[in-house]
Amino acid sequence: MKKLNPIMISGKEVYPLIEGGKGINASDGRSSGAWAHENCVGTFSGVSPDYYDSFGNVIFEKYFKKSRQDRHNEMIEQSIKGGVAQAQIAHEVAGGNGRIHMNMLWELGGSEQILTGVLERAKGLINGVTCGAGLPYRLGEIASKFGVYYYPIVSSARAFQVLWKRAYNRFVEFLGGVVYEDPWLAGGHNGLSNAEDPLQPQTPYARLVELRKTMNDLGLNDRPIILAGGIWSLNEWQDYIDNPEIGPIAFQFGTRPMITKESPISDAWKRLMLQLKKGDVILQKFSPTGFFSSAIKNTFLENLMRRKQGEVSFKTGADAEYSHPLKLSETKTVYIKSEDAEKANNQINAGYIEVKETPDETLVFLRPDEWIQMKEDRKNCVGCLSQCQFSSWSQAKGTTGRLPDPRSYCIHKTLYDVSHNGSIIDNLLFAGHQVYRFATDPLYRNGIPSVRDLIEKIKNGE
Repeated sequence: MKKLNPIMISGKEVYPLIEGGKGINASDGRSSGAWAHENCVGTFSGVSPDYYDSFGNVIFEKYFKKSRQDRHNEMIEQSIKGGVAQAQIAHEVAGGNGRIHMNMLWELGGSEQILTGVLERAKGLINGVTCGAGLPYRLGEIASKFGVYYYPIVSSARAFQVLWKRAYNRFVEFLGGVVYEDPWLAGGHNGLSNAEDPLQPQTPYARLVELRKTMNDLGLNDRPIILAGGIWSLNEWQDYIDNPEIGPIAFQFGTRPMITKESPISDAWKRLMLQLKKGDVILQKFSPTGFFSSAIKNTFLENLMRRKQGEVSFKTGADAEYSHPLKLSETKTVYIKSEDAEKANNQINAGYIEVKETPDETLVFLRPDEWIQMKEDRKNCVGCLSQCQFSSWSQAKGTTGRLPDPRSYCIHKTLYDVSHNGSIIDNLLFAGHQVYRFATDPLYRNGIPSVRDLIEKIKNGE
């Protein structure tokens, strides 16, 4: 194992080991502070982070306003309070060591207001901001205003070039580096473009070399690339360390820190991950963001997969191809292909009697209780995304103008629930594709390690 030397990250020499920020509340001030304490970089999530009362109890999110726009504003204010609270905890736990970063989802509703509000109220506590899920073109402007380093998350050199030309060339001083997140291996939302095949993964080396060449051409030779997605043991990445084609590099660990004593996720979630096998995490596109994402296959995901597999196309008027009538209500009948009639009837006979249109002129079949819950979730929408396929919320216009998509789900509800001891079966569980390695990793045979234990093993290439 090559010796791992400290490098400059966010204005300080630290070990090039970074905790990936995972929302909602899957990495917080406790975990990020512990990573910073070991002279590494800890990252808490800025997506609906917890805040507390005077006794240290979590103040659970509550929404009192009737309109979506007003609830959206409530969500922004609560997120700012949470971000400040987690920054304070991380700062205290770190004890002056390492660096503290905050991770933001650019497609989060109100992301600019939340980021600005947290940096304003938590001055001196946050050293850097990472941001992905979209093209965060205003990230450099906002971070630089507060003297905070920023790290865009991209999955290609082309994406970084777009950000540079559009905005970052004007905010060079606080560009701390670039996070390359492998879109085939990372957990949560992934940056797969329409030109890339989700079933044909590419190794990151050539893509990293291309990104480094782009950065060098722009005079960013000294800024590190942070490699994220699929990182487990540094022994597997030795060719990337001290490699002139890649230049300064740091490694971001997303999945492995989830099973530590300081990790805020539930014990049930940790126990589940210790038992997973290869293939238990799947890359799919059910997220209401429209992005691909990787999550653990459970009842929640299986229901979405069943719904998608049962989908059929339709037309409002009969023709030679669409000739089989299907009654949607007392006043509306549509027509499906005759070869889809058996598929439709089988689902209806199995109790999936609520037949709903999608924005793509297809039909999906739901149980009555699923449809009731879906309507309730849409009614309670808080505008957590800039645009939501599930509820048709749009931050810019109030609505996307498209039909709500019954193939999707309320992402805020499920992630918030599972991060507060909710069901690990009936909620979305984001995870990276290396999660199966917990089952055979010697570090986890004798119980759950501390962050310090994990980092020592990582430094040794274990």
